[in-house]
Amino acid sequence: MRERPDKSEQRNRSRSFAPKGGRRPSHAFRKPARDADAPVILYGWHSVAAALRNPARKIRRLWATENALRRLADDGIAAPRQTELVRPDAIAARLPGDAVHQGLLAEADPLPAPDIEELKDGVVLVLDQITDPHNVGAIVRTAAAFGVAAIVTTARHSPEATGVLAKSASGGLEAVPLVTVTNLARGLEVLKASGLLVVGLAGEGDVDLGSVELKTPLALVLGAEGKGLRQLTRATCDVIARLELPGAIKSLNVSNAAAVALYIATARVGSRPA
Repeated sequence: MRERPDKSEQRNRSRSFAPKGGRRPSHAFRKPARDADAPVILYGWHSVAAALRNPARKIRRLWATENALRRLADDGIAAPRQTELVRPDAIAARLPGDAVHQGLLAEADPLPAPDIEELKDGVVLVLDQITDPHNVGAIVRTAAAFGVAAIVTTARHSPEATGVLAKSASGGLEAVPLVTVTNLARGLEVLKASGLLVVGLAGEGDVDLGSVELKTPLALVLGAEGKGLRQLTRATCDVIARLELPGAIKSLNVSNAAAVALYIATARVGSRPA
């Protein structure tokens, strides 16, 4: 009869996201919220390749298939010393069943982020408790495309910058800092004190965003789908604007709304990348 492991051994096993044999269910893949020691999980070609290119991103460990390593070499991307050559199913066993890893999986340290008091230039996106990691990841990807200076999120009711979010961001996490605040209304007041015009977006906004006299530095505030901006968030914004849509459907997915809003804003005032 096998001896049962002591509690310390059980705890050590529970910290590993890579069980032997079989796939771990998606709920087990999630790390405890805001665990400072937990690694960032990156998988998929764009997410991992961008991280490997980023000198600010410390890679703890990389799992890669032979084909993926060959592709990295062809693109002039050096694999870290802590690289393990594995078969595709060995990577799949370490991820949720629906994850598309493309032969690459990395554990990395979180990227450093500025304090909200340091955000004084360009265009900033503020997310008011948007919880879907796919949406937030898509917003990060769009923000990187438009040269957004930073994205501000709340410490609670927002996904961590790992796993699904990182995959959806498609490398955008390496280009756009994520700034986390405990109290969003106070964070918006800090941005206003730094000279940012704070514009909230809502379907029932008072004015079309395209007609607002926009200027940089600028903060665009987006609310979660369904509930939208919270009351205190609205009250703290300088302007509540809407996206004037010409078609039969008058609302957009929040990640699409972010793209349209950034297009309008950057076309009118320009944007300086961070």
